[in-house]
Amino acid sequence: MPRALLSVSDKRGVVAFAQGLVQMGWDVISTGGTAAALKAAGVPVQPVEAVTKFPEMLDGRVKTLHPMIHGALLARRDNPVHMKALAEHGIIPIDLVAVNLYPFRATISQPDVSFEDAIENIDIGGPSMLRSAAKNHEFVLPVVEPADYAEVLGLLRAGPLSAETRRAFAAKVFAHTGDYDGSIAGYLTPMEDGLPARLSNSLERMMSLRYGENPQQRAALYVTEEPRGIRDLKQRQGKELSFNNILDLDAAMAAVSLWANRPACVVVKHTTPCGVAVASSVGEAWRRALATDPQSAFGGVVAFNTVVDRTTAAAMSELFLEVIVAPSFHEEAIAVFAAKKNLRIVELPVSHGEPGLDYKSVRGGFLVQDRFRHDPSEEGWRVPTVRHPTDAEWGDLRFGWAAVASVKSNAIVLVKNEAAIGIGAGQMSRVDSSFLAVHKARQQKHDPRGAVLASDGFFPFPDGVEEAAAAGITAIIQPGGSVKDADVIAAADKHGMAMVLTGARQFRH
Repeated sequence: MPRALLSVSDKRGVVAFAQGLVQMGWDVISTGGTAAALKAAGVPVQPVEAVTKFPEMLDGRVKTLHPMIHGALLARRDNPVHMKALAEHGIIPIDLVAVNLYPFRATISQPDVSFEDAIENIDIGGPSMLRSAAKNHEFVLPVVEPADYAEVLGLLRAGPLSAETRRAFAAKVFAHTGDYDGSIAGYLTPMEDGLPARLSNSLERMMSLRYGENPQQRAALYVTEEPRGIRDLKQRQGKELSFNNILDLDAAMAAVSLWANRPACVVVKHTTPCGVAVASSVGEAWRRALATDPQSAFGGVVAFNTVVDRTTAAAMSELFLEVIVAPSFHEEAIAVFAAKKNLRIVELPVSHGEPGLDYKSVRGGFLVQDRFRHDPSEEGWRVPTVRHPTDAEWGDLRFGWAAVASVKSNAIVLVKNEAAIGIGAGQMSRVDSSFLAVHKARQQKHDPRGAVLASDGFFPFPDGVEEAAAAGITAIIQPGGSVKDADVIAAADKHGMAMVLTGARQFRH
C-alpha cells in the first residue's frame, strides 16, 4: 500500500487531497496541526511520532528529522542494498510528500515583526523532507503547491507517472526551496549604506510573449512576489500583451500614481508621457491629457489612477489605442470597449510610492537603487527670484513638478491649468528639451504664453531660461544646484519670471 506524508502550513485543499489519496488506497502520515485537521475531517491518519517512535521536541523544531522518515524518502527502490537496509530497520517507504513551508516571507513583511518571530518561521523539517523527496523523485513524488493537488490526484488515478512529470515536480521543489532560502539570506544579510551586501531575487515566469522589443528577440514576463506589482495585472480583453505594451503600461501606471487624491490620466508612447492632466472627473482628465498631444497619442497606452466609467470609455473609443490600464473598470465601460476586440484592457492596482528597490539590468549584472518616490511636501523649496509665483502659478508648478518626474531626461514639461501643454523629453541638452516642449505646444495650437515650466534637472546655463522667456513662460520650477545658478536666476529676473528651486533632482533614464 503506498504511503503519503502530508505536513502543510497552508492547509487550503489538504483535506480533499488526503481524502482523494485514501480513496485510492493510500496510507496517510501527518504532523501536528495537519494531522489534527485531517483527523477532524474524518480522514484516517497516522501521526508522524507513531512512525518515528519519538515525540516532537524543542517546541516542534524537531519532529520529522529522523531516519524513519528520511530513510523512507531517500531509499532507491531499485537498489537491493537500500531496500535491505530499510527492512533491517523496519522502515516502510514513503511514496509521496506534500509539504509547504512556514510563512517566512509573510512574517517578515509585517512592519512590527520581531527578530525572534522571524527566526521561528524558518522551516527546517519541511525543506529537508521536500529536498529528500525531490532528490529521489524517481520513486517519491514531491508536491509543494496546494494548487497542484487536483492535478496530482488526476495523474495518480491515470496510472504510473512519467519520468518527465516526476522531474517537473522535483524542479518545482528546488526552485521553491531556493527562493525560500534566498528570502532568509536576504533578511539576515547585513546592509551596507542601506542596501544589502547580497541580493537573491526569485523570478517566476508569468507569461510567454510573442517576441521582445523586436520580432527577432524571444521574450517572457517574469515576476517577483512583490505586492502591488506587475504580477497583479489582470487583462480584461484584447490581444495578448507584447513586451513593449508591458513596458509602456508599467511606465504609465507609475506616472499616474503620482496623484493620489484627484482623477489623473497619463498617455504614454515609448515609456514617456505625451499627455498628462488632472481634473475633477476621470472623463475630463482623459480629455485634457489627450489634448496635450493628440497626434502622438495615436497608438499609445493610457493610464488612469481611478475607475473608468462608461462615459469616459465612449469618449476614448474614437481613438486607436494599444492599451488602457486602470485599477478597475465599470462593467458598462468594458461593454463599450468590447466593440474594439483587439484593444487591450488591463486592470492593475495603483502603487502610491511604496518603498522598495528598483533594478536596471546591465550586461552581467544589475544596478540597484531605492525606488523613486516623488515628494510633494515642498520641504526645502525656495523662491530666489524677485517675483514670487501667483496662486495660479503655484498650482501649475506643483502639478508640473509631479508630471516631469515621469518624463525621460532631459525633461521639460510646460503646464497650464494643471495639464501638460508641451513635453520635451530625452534630449541631450536641456535647452533642446525646452525648445522641443515649446515646439510641441505650438504644434498642437497651445499658447505657451502664461504657462509654467518644470525641469527635472538644473539649468546648467541661462540659455534654457532664455528659451522659455522667449515663448512667454512666466514661472519655472527646477532643482537648482548648478554652478551657474546665479546667472540662471538673473536671467529669470531680467524677464520678470518667478522661479522655484526644489533642491531635489528627478532624473529618469
